[in-house]
Amino acid sequence: MSTAPKTKNSEAFQDAQLCPRFQRAVELVGKRWTGAIVRVLLSGPLRFNELLTAIPGISDRLLTERLRELETEALIVRHVESGSPVRVAYELTCAGAELQEPMDSLGRWAEKWIGLPC
Repeated sequence: MSTAPKTKNSEAFQDAQLCPRFQRAVELVGKRWTGAIVRVLLSGPLRFNELLTAIPGISDRLLTERLRELETEALIVRHVESGSPVRVAYELTCAGAELQEPMDSLGRWAEKWIGLPC
């Protein structure tokens, strides 16, 4: 029985195939609207209504849901400013901010390869 020689590409494929962390990360960031939320927050903390304005098409309900998920995953932190009215701002954690490079790379790739509908 012969086996094909291992190449750098086959080893990378095997590693990616077997890595549950990679799969989880792709599913998390690839979830509808999540990438847009992270991308917008890369510029700095924003309040809920600022996020709604910055992300056209997202609903209040879905934004709330995604923000809770990102907070649970420790990618964002929610700051509550006391006063009247109470103000809430959302900011990326260090882990969330480290998505800057992958998001920039994905943006460059999209500019090159993703066409817009006519």
